[in-house]
Amino acid sequence: MAAQSLTAADLAAIDTQLAATDQLLERNYPGDDGTRQPVHTVYVPADRFTPSFAAEWGEQALTTAEAHGGLEKLGTLLGQEPELAAAVAARVGDKLRTEPIEDLRLDFEDGFGDRGDEAEDVAAVSAANAVAAAVSAGTAPPFIGIRFKCFEAPTRVRGLKTLDLFVSTLAQAGELPAGLILTLPKVTTVAQVQAMDFALSRLEEVHGLPAGRLRFEVQVETPQLILGPEGTSPVAQLPHVVPGRISALHYGTYDYSASLQISAEYQSMEHPVADFAKEVMQLAVAGTGIRLSDGSTNIIPVGDAVEDAWKLHGRLVRRSLERGYYQGWDLHAAQLPSRFAATYAFYREGLPAAAARLRNYVERTEGGVMDEPATARALAAFVLRGVQCGAVGTEEVQGLAGVELSQLTALAHPRLAHSTSK
Repeated sequence: MAAQSLTAADLAAIDTQLAATDQLLERNYPGDDGTRQPVHTVYVPADRFTPSFAAEWGEQALTTAEAHGGLEKLGTLLGQEPELAAAVAARVGDKLRTEPIEDLRLDFEDGFGDRGDEAEDVAAVSAANAVAAAVSAGTAPPFIGIRFKCFEAPTRVRGLKTLDLFVSTLAQAGELPAGLILTLPKVTTVAQVQAMDFALSRLEEVHGLPAGRLRFEVQVETPQLILGPEGTSPVAQLPHVVPGRISALHYGTYDYSASLQISAEYQSMEHPVADFAKEVMQLAVAGTGIRLSDGSTNIIPVGDAVEDAWKLHGRLVRRSLERGYYQGWDLHAAQLPSRFAATYAFYREGLPAAAARLRNYVERTEGGVMDEPATARALAAFVLRGVQCGAVGTEEVQGLAGVELSQLTALAHPRLAHSTSK
């Protein structure tokens, strides 16, 4: 056996040299935490929310689907084969009856407008009380929160006051909702995100909350966040200036497109400027645990254009999923059927092949594809997302892949499994 040339002192010197790198990777690149990510976010003017809101949207969605031939017909409109359309329709029907909205944002920004300080003060407190009542009654979506006005000078004080009133009222009502989400729109600089971090830290101190309990989403709606004045990408700095505070980046289709002078007719989630921005966003948060959401389409399934709008929406949802954007915005109850139909079909179509490759990987069986650990993680994460949103059942995964849910989670997030086993 050859003698080792590097001494203990050499190895210690290398450890010292890479200590900062080790710390950076541990702190700033923890990876996804394995918790559920909603497949969509619904935005609604804050004063329209009631504890029965989600159920009402589910009923409206089902009524619209039935008026246009049912959920199986919707599946065929979206290009699904009959067997797949039937399986998807059954699950989408259950979803619309039991959990039609996964993530809801009560909007105090564009959807609310400027109604004067007194009216917004009242609405912020009322919204918090309504959310608390919905959570208590079990009718709130699993993820819920507010979008307040941006931190640009004209609206900064108003946005902060609404944020304060909403969070403070919720805190005084009892324990904060587990799925509480706060959304900061129209971010242009790193400093605005740092200011949000400061505001949330102060709210945590005042209300005796654990540090880091309040997290927020950043809406990427301005070109300045993609390419800053120094020629760098501010969005890439965000995870590192406030580690652990940002939960997601959401692409804003129409504000971003308009900022680049794209005419209204061509503003879309699939415009080349949108794809560029979203690719930068993906690179910026890779490995950080920060999630991504695509934007919305304002082509709504109403009137005589329901089926065409569904086909467009379904195609855009599928396009986002294929590009690694597992969440998007929905603006109307009639978009829920196409959101879930396209999403469920994506996971159900991909399940047999993904499960077979996972089984081969776990059982060390040679197959037509030789998957490495990184690919196995991606396969497991794909299947796990399908389970979490309701597209596939744990019994199907067990039968096809031969793994329990706990093992699936460990395969998808081995770092998390390792840390919890210590």
